Amino acid sequence: MNKLDYEPGSFRDPTARVFYYKDSIYREIFPAGEEKLKFLKEKNLLKDLIDKNFLIGSEELKKKHFDFIDENSIVIKHDKLNFISYPYEWTFNELKDAALFHLDFQIYLLERSAQLVDASAYNVQFRNNKPIFIDLLSIDKYREGEYWVAHKQFCENFLNPLVLTSKKGINFNNWFRGNLEGISTHELSSILNLKDLINPTIFFHVYLLNKIEEKSQKNPNKVTEKIKTSKGLSKNSFRSMLISLKKFIESLNLRKQSSIWDQYSTNNSYSKEDERKKIKAVTGFLKKNNFKLLGDLGCNDGKYSKLATENNVETVIGFDFDLKVLDRAYLNAKKNSLNFFPLYLDASNPSGNLGWNDSERMSFQRRASFDGIFALALTHHLAIAKNIPLNQILSWLVSLAPKGIIEFVPKEDPTTQIMLSLKGDIFPQYNEENFEQQLSKLAKIENISVVSETNRKIYEYKRL
Repeated sequence: MNKLDYEPGSFRDPTARVFYYKDSIYREIFPAGEEKLKFLKEKNLLKDLIDKNFLIGSEELKKKHFDFIDENSIVIKHDKLNFISYPYEWTFNELKDAALFHLDFQIYLLERSAQLVDASAYNVQFRNNKPIFIDLLSIDKYREGEYWVAHKQFCENFLNPLVLTSKKGINFNNWFRGNLEGISTHELSSILNLKDLINPTIFFHVYLLNKIEEKSQKNPNKVTEKIKTSKGLSKNSFRSMLISLKKFIESLNLRKQSSIWDQYSTNNSYSKEDERKKIKAVTGFLKKNNFKLLGDLGCNDGKYSKLATENNVETVIGFDFDLKVLDRAYLNAKKNSLNFFPLYLDASNPSGNLGWNDSERMSFQRRASFDGIFALALTHHLAIAKNIPLNQILSWLVSLAPKGIIEFVPKEDPTTQIMLSLKGDIFPQYNEENFEQQLSKLAKIENISVVSETNRKIYEYKRL
């Protein structure tokens, strides 16, 4: 990336804009944002937040570092993350951890007479599996008696999706993706019952907030005047509210329910010898390469992602559509400090370009710049369960990374037989000969490993 590229999602900030240049990321701060930056530099607040891993690494560059930047602007260089993810791609516990991180950050800022002026979940990213805040100009001075201006946004971006999943058993992801501002309080209120509303936190932050919004829509001038004449929140009251929210969110958990692929890594059609062969093939591929960033498509509980981290891969981003399995994988990665971060992805319906002008939130395809990929036990799900032509599947996979491994599971395999029993064999093009022919049009096949008695094969490719 040697050309200048502006981040399309940063247009909403009138005080700055983010841009990419020569594989690095920068923030141009306009004169309107200088006061915020000055405040951050006072008493070493900026350095303190970076040192405490609240804020992404940020370094102010010398004036005129770039000829194409206005001389009145200030340029900050940020640490670059390996992969940008969005809240609608996170698991329940990933969003929960992001919410708790946001509250911890806000509480810490209050101690320094500062505050977050927005609560956008998009301002939290994950470095491996640890949350980090990326928008330094969302931090400003705290003024005693102010309302929490980001209250509604926090509820829609964090609290409401977590309540939806924990209390009602409805995954928030596709709902969130359909409304990039989060899950509205009105929509959540409409599906909560009396038992849910008895909880003080839900009653105050969901039910009452919804009632205030309804009144505001009917008589906006009256509500605005009431807010202006009321006392607002003291710092102690603000802190107490944040601590109360934190305790409530900590208490939220996923409902216990099984999923289709919940036990796949331990209950599958592989024999122990088959599994040994597969591990050997994957390990051999990893040892031939030195990947910095690897994408694991169909990662399940992260078994082979973990293998990658044990073979010198710097970071693995896993993708799967089973949210329960992904959540378990995330908790395991956190517990064992693995450089592995799993995300929700339906490969047959990946995240597209969304938001203003179809560019505010980038598609999975635009963000995918992996050195290598795994596509193990994935192709047959797309070809047979989703009726996607084999040539299109392979073209998509090979486009994601210059090198990778793709597993072909033949029709004779028990897993494929189950799929075919539901539809009948209407897939004449799904065979090993066509697989190799289509892959050869896109890449050089560098090695083939037979990894099961049912003739499953792993193909190592190098893109043409």
